[in-house]
Amino acid sequence: MSSGRTSKTDRVLLADIGGTNARFALMGDGEIGAIEHLKVADFPDMTAAISAFLQDRAPRSTVDAAVLGVAGPVESNRSTITNSPWLIDGASLQKTFGFGAVRLLNDFEAVAWSLPWLQPRDLYALGAQRDVAGAPMLVLGPGTGFGAACLFCSDAKPFAAVTEAGHATMPATSDREAQVIAHLQLRFGHVSIERILSGDGLENLYQALAAVDGVAAAERDAAAITAAALDGSCGVSNAALEMFCSFLGAVAGNLALTFSARGGVFIAGGIVPRFADRLSRSSFRKQFESKGRFESYLRTIPTRIIVRPDASFIGLKAFFDHAMASGSQEHP
Repeated sequence: MSSGRTSKTDRVLLADIGGTNARFALMGDGEIGAIEHLKVADFPDMTAAISAFLQDRAPRSTVDAAVLGVAGPVESNRSTITNSPWLIDGASLQKTFGFGAVRLLNDFEAVAWSLPWLQPRDLYALGAQRDVAGAPMLVLGPGTGFGAACLFCSDAKPFAAVTEAGHATMPATSDREAQVIAHLQLRFGHVSIERILSGDGLENLYQALAAVDGVAAAERDAAAITAAALDGSCGVSNAALEMFCSFLGAVAGNLALTFSARGGVFIAGGIVPRFADRLSRSSFRKQFESKGRFESYLRTIPTRIIVRPDASFIGLKAFFDHAMASGSQEHP
């Protein structure tokens, strides 16, 4: 946490700030209150959004600290949301609202802190593999963008490694995927993971497949593409969703190897939980494991979808509790 003294009994503002939605809750005596959803586009900046939330939920109450998960890189307790104009400055918010302490976390860092606390009912298992206790736990996922973070918890000082994996180059594992990527390179130059594994990315896939195959395709957004794929009414949509699952498996396998994530790979974000059953029947797991000499290594690693919508708040609470237990106001 940034400067200022806090304790586990404080009232703490928790927030999960994405490019599209901002969610807020108050925590008191270790209990997370009701979560309120606000649209980022409805507010000029973070200060206005927090003011609206506190005016509604705590007009006469003191809020002692804030822990904010934000969808963007965090440097010096500041962040510009990757897919939004909001600039979030922890020091400025602390001064404006009189918080005793403010801490910004990357949004996937926040979810990573939740992983040890999630229960079987919070997860959709993609197979029956078992995790290795104490091993690194990886969370990744597509939403407005693509995020990934890894929780290392094998000693007394757990920490979450934050990444910008969404902006790494998307790999192809077949000639058809290479054709799609080549088409997207004409539009974007660099084809990052996020250009394919995100809401906009699914639309990019849909349009690219139609172009590669030389077929007409109705204009659809990501939600309509998903719906048309699931009900079987559109062949291009079906192909786009299947390739989306394939790319996700390949990327998840690459990151699992990068972090030796034998504690499990968890898929978060607002997209995949909508078609969990389809993902389980897709080539996701095959692509996840298809890493040549390390196929047997990946075959043992469990993959699960986080279906609990407030997992990030579980993580924000876990981070705050750990910071208090460590007796430090700094990052554990």
